[in-house]
Amino acid sequence: MALGTIAFIAMGWGEEDEEMQEFYIITTFITAIAFSSYFSMATGFGLIEVSVSGVAEPLEIYWARYADWLFTTPLLLLDLALLAGADRNTIATLIGLDAAMIITGLVGAIATEGAASRIAWWGISTGFFVVLLYFLVSSLSGQAARQSGDVASTFSTLRNLVVVLWTAYPIVWIIGTESTLGIIGLTTETALFAVLDLAAKVGFGFILLRSRNVLEQATGAAQAAD
Repeated sequence: MALGTIAFIAMGWGEEDEEMQEFYIITTFITAIAFSSYFSMATGFGLIEVSVSGVAEPLEIYWARYADWLFTTPLLLLDLALLAGADRNTIATLIGLDAAMIITGLVGAIATEGAASRIAWWGISTGFFVVLLYFLVSSLSGQAARQSGDVASTFSTLRNLVVVLWTAYPIVWIIGTESTLGIIGLTTETALFAVLDLAAKVGFGFILLRSRNVLEQATGAAQAAD
């Protein structure tokens, strides 16, 4: 995450167009926040133990992961929305659904009432996620389709990356230790989340920022609309 942050700073260094700067700033903060989160987890600060009714051993919960997601996932969606030339209502809807998804997921992770309660919260969080996907592939994709071919193509690639990777998160959660099912262990669960985070943040950033021409077309269309 730290290397991704440095790379994105270097890629945007010297950029003078304020509209294009937004993409570099947002994408850099995504990996910078994620780096801070992972550093806190690596040093033991971002970890708590939660005693759950009916479960013999306390669960180890990386709460810093949820703090990371609460800030970085809306920024990812904002990057997509700016690329698509989305209106404010669409952006507000996506970010609101995303925040509800993360917060209810966190409640599920720290709930102490028992496995059924935790899984119920997971279901609520997943429900918000499904609605978010609907807006992502309908409203936002429809607005992106009005962009130039290169911009629309890059948007489609990033949207598909988000859909595939983000769909894996609730799957890992439900089969991992936080749901109490424990089909996979804590080490495997943590590794899977780390790989997903790297792909969804650093991978996303490189795909978005790799073509200056695409960013110029996206910001040019936005300026023309204004």
